[in-house]
Amino acid sequence: MSTVLIIVQLIVSVALVIVVLMQKSEGGALGIGGGSGGGLFTPRGAGDALTRLTAILAVMFFATSMGLTILALHGRPQHSILDSSPAKPVSAPVPKAPGAANPHPASKPLLPAVPGVPQPPAPAKPHN
Repeated sequence: MSTVLIIVQLIVSVALVIVVLMQKSEGGALGIGGGSGGGLFTPRGAGDALTRLTAILAVMFFATSMGLTILALHGRPQHSILDSSPAKPVSAPVPKAPGAANPHPASKPLLPAVPGVPQPPAPAKPHN
């Protein structure tokens, strides 16, 4: 079933692109062509037919997209994030007293030194 919908989706997509490209822009050639605005093969009648065809193809594209989404979700197990057990609460870190040992001393570099590149000076220790 999904293969049929993918093929229909492909055909509708290509047809929609072609129909949109066949339409005249709104700003160009206003008032040119004359004649009555009634028949199918007049410029206005052809524009109305292309507009209707665009709307029909857009609805078909939307319908096939929704159908493919429903088919893709059909075999998946239904579960919710809200049904899962809550995470363990995380305790807040205890602030250290001023002057306590720093777990990351400034003398230890975070990255290894690159040969031939001068190293920046170590940051100054804060004054309390």
